[in-house]
Amino acid sequence: MINFNVPPCADNAMVYIRECVQNQKICGDGAYTRKCNQWIEERTGTTKCLLTTSCTHATELAALLSDIKPGDEVIMPAYTFVSTADAFVLRGAVPVFVDIRPDTMNIDEKLIESAVTDRTRAIVPVHYAGVSCEMNAIMEIAERHGLVVIEDAAQGIMASYKGKALGTIGNFGCFSFHETKNYSMGEGGALLIRDGKDVENAEIIREKGTNRSKFYRGQIDKYTWVNFGSSYLPSDMNAAYLYAQLEIADKINDARLALWNRYYERLLPLAEAGRLELPTVPEGCVHNAHMFYIKARDIEERTARIAQLKENEILSVFHYIPLHTAPAGLKFGRFHGEDKYTTAESEKLMRLPMYYGLTLEEVDFICDVIMKF
Repeated sequence: MINFNVPPCADNAMVYIRECVQNQKICGDGAYTRKCNQWIEERTGTTKCLLTTSCTHATELAALLSDIKPGDEVIMPAYTFVSTADAFVLRGAVPVFVDIRPDTMNIDEKLIESAVTDRTRAIVPVHYAGVSCEMNAIMEIAERHGLVVIEDAAQGIMASYKGKALGTIGNFGCFSFHETKNYSMGEGGALLIRDGKDVENAEIIREKGTNRSKFYRGQIDKYTWVNFGSSYLPSDMNAAYLYAQLEIADKINDARLALWNRYYERLLPLAEAGRLELPTVPEGCVHNAHMFYIKARDIEERTARIAQLKENEILSVFHYIPLHTAPAGLKFGRFHGEDKYTTAESEKLMRLPMYYGLTLEEVDFICDVIMKF
């Protein structure tokens, strides 16, 4: 059986976890959390990184730091995971869904400005499959209208747009380290902060509304409750598991890119013959091989293709049900404009196995099965 996903695990993971236990430091903001934060800051160039319990919580933190209030509107694609919307619905805001581009499955930057109203407070671009949205255009719109930009870069670590790391272009960026991601801590995420003025407030909210972070740095002699907040700190054991992968991040990235390129090379003849569609990576975007997907003609063909792969012991999955068609999406949000591509393209897309440890020979076998369809 070729699994759809196998969580990454580096050789040093258990060594570092054992060290946490032996040092009796397994709660949040320990040595390995700090190591992960520093690694991300150095590799991305962000002003500050704060590891969190999930990308969902990183996005919630960003919503709090952006002062999102009840009745505010937040523009985002409907083709995304529920957390993108949940973080703002929890603040009483209204997700305003905009159609996607069929080539990248990202929000169509040309449709964003027409969705802006006097209640709009933020734009949330989602970098699907680790391929960047058209961030220059999005940042220009945000600047014209005084809007916050929160990048949902859950799939975007080690990817970039015109030389800038994803997650560092907007006011805030959110990474995921879920077990399905390129680098994993089981459950986990990170908030990237562009502007230094937001750092102290982020630390306070993340630490249950206290100034405990300043206390640990020796800047104050005692800490106290100073603002609202919650607990967004992952266990240092989780961070230790992640850090072992970050140490070999380039090796993992190169291996995934080799798999992605093999898929593309093998399946290109089918795409050129019009039998299926392959991913698009626009000029100026450097992707991270987070996933490899193909598009069938329609939902019926996709269902048949997934079944055929399963018969050959290959697990393939489809992705999101567009949020604006879901019960909660109908209740809490609204779709702006025409759903020309979101639903139609989502019904064609299927993801193929992709993980660190998958072999080129297994990719060849998968492609052979696809070509027999």
